Order: sequence, then structure tokens, then C-alpha cells
Amino acid sequence: MTAQRIYETVADDFARVNDLITHRLSSDVPLVEKIAQYIVESGGKRLRPLLVLLTARALGYEEDDHLKLAAVIEFLHTATLLHDDVVDTSDLRRGKATANARWGNAPSVLVGDFLYSRAFQMMVELGSMPIMDVLSNATVVIAEGEVLQLMNTRNPDISESQYMTVIHNKTAMLFEAASHSGALLAGAGSDDENRLKAYGKHLGMAFQLVDDVLDYRGNADEMGKNVGDDLAEGKPTLPLIHAMAHANELDSQLIRSAIRKGGLDELSRILEIVETSGALDYTVSRAREEAELACACVADLPDSAQKEALILLTEVAVARTA
Repeated sequence: MTAQRIYETVADDFARVNDLITHRLSSDVPLVEKIAQYIVESGGKRLRPLLVLLTARALGYEEDDHLKLAAVIEFLHTATLLHDDVVDTSDLRRGKATANARWGNAPSVLVGDFLYSRAFQMMVELGSMPIMDVLSNATVVIAEGEVLQLMNTRNPDISESQYMTVIHNKTAMLFEAASHSGALLAGAGSDDENRLKAYGKHLGMAFQLVDDVLDYRGNADEMGKNVGDDLAEGKPTLPLIHAMAHANELDSQLIRSAIRKGGLDELSRILEIVETSGALDYTVSRAREEAELACACVADLPDSAQKEALILLTEVAVARTA
């Protein structure tokens, strides 16, 4: 099974979700629709709604409500992207100008609010209190993660444990909510529900840790953002945290100073330090651990193309560092 085959296992569902997303983006306010369509159609892989589809089908779900649930997850994700780019003053995402770079901060924030509101409107239509509980809790945790990250910006003293909490809240939580809500929709028993919830958490952690590596080892054209963006924003990600703990004193102090100042004045030297200190290899190893934990969570599901796709996703998560 190739990476493309992951999508092919739910190809009809995926196409219908894309149609539903387009339909539910409609608004009587032209700018709302324009900005929402721009960000939703800007080249993302739709991994989180894909998780809903794969999870539900892997558990034998045969109805259509998983399409609406997948669209809800995508709207929640897109809203966070719009808000994140304003907070981070980002001007590039997925190789395109961010919405805030094109239309300004205020419209981007407000359209993000529209997408959150539309997502909750569709949640009500699903009529499942357990799913609403999972998704409303997820939005709270994600917001807390964003604030935690903001608090730790330009703080070189954050521990690895504290950082892992940040990325769970900020990134992995929506992966977790996607697979968890998909399991709930499919009527999973408590064991499968907990396993699928854990699957999403570990998969999300793996993806974020690999993204941390790619910020120092990636290619700007492939990533759709600039190498060193995290450092420029003063974000102490795991490669920097590990490098500060294991590099020599001079190099460690250089990284600490760069985090405090932000910017890219020392980027070339820091790229050398995170590579030679083993920080990138360490971060990849942590990502692989998370991917293996995710894989173990679905090992006992009945055999199906969707189960195989869920397993392959754990491999795809870390293959991006190759």
C-alpha cells in the first residue's frame, strides 16, 4: 500500500467531504467566503478529516454522518490556522501567502471565528452529545496550547516535558479528537474507543515532532514555509531544547541567546549545532516512538483496507525525515 492508497481506501467519502466543505463555506458576506475558501483550498492534505473517515470505516460504520464530522474537523483545523498565522505574523503557509498577509489580521481572525461557528453549527446537526463533548473539549485544549506556546516564546528554559505538553495540546489534540469522535460515531466499545483516541494522540505527536525536525533539516519548497521559521519566532522546539542540553557551553549559550532574541542572525551556526549535537536524530527517534505507539493502538482491529491505511499513516508520519 502506497501513501496514495491511504486516500484511495476512502476515495468516495473523501470526495464527498470536499464537496460538503465547499457547500458549507457559503456565506452572504463575500469576503468571508473568499478567505475561507482560500485557506481551505490552499493545498493541505486533510489528514484530520481523513482520520475521521478511516477510523469510522475501520470500525464498520456504514452511514453518512462521518462526512459531516470530517468537515467539522477540517473547519476547526482551518480556524486554528487562520488564528495561528496572525499570532505568529506568518506570511507563508503551504507555499502560499497566508490569509493575513493578503487581507490583513482583522479579516483573518474574524473568518477564523466564522469557521469555528460553522463547525459548532454542524456539530449540533450531528446530534451526538458525546461527540460534542469531545470536540468542545478539544477546542479548549487547543486554545490553551496556543497560549502555552505564546508564553514560552523566547523562553530557553522550557523543559522537554513542558514542550511535549505544548505540542500535545496545540497539535496532537485535534488528531486525537478526530479519531476519537470517529470511533464514537461508529459506536465503538470502550476498549476500541480508548485505543482509537490514543492512536490519534500518538500520530499527532509524531507529525509535530517531524515538523520540528524539518524546520532545521527541510527544504523550503517542499515544506511550503521558510527553514528556520520556528527559530525566527523564538520558539524553543525539541531540537533546540535537546541541543542546549547536550552541546558544549558556548554553543548552548548561543542557542539560548538566539531564542531570546528571535530572528535568524545565527541560523547557519545553529543548523550546524542541532545536527552535530544529535538533536535532530533524537527528535526523529522520539517521533518514531510515537508512531510505533500509534501503530500498536490499531493492531487488534479487524483486518480491512482502512486498518491497513491507519497503520501506513504511522509510517508516513516519520518517512518525511528520510
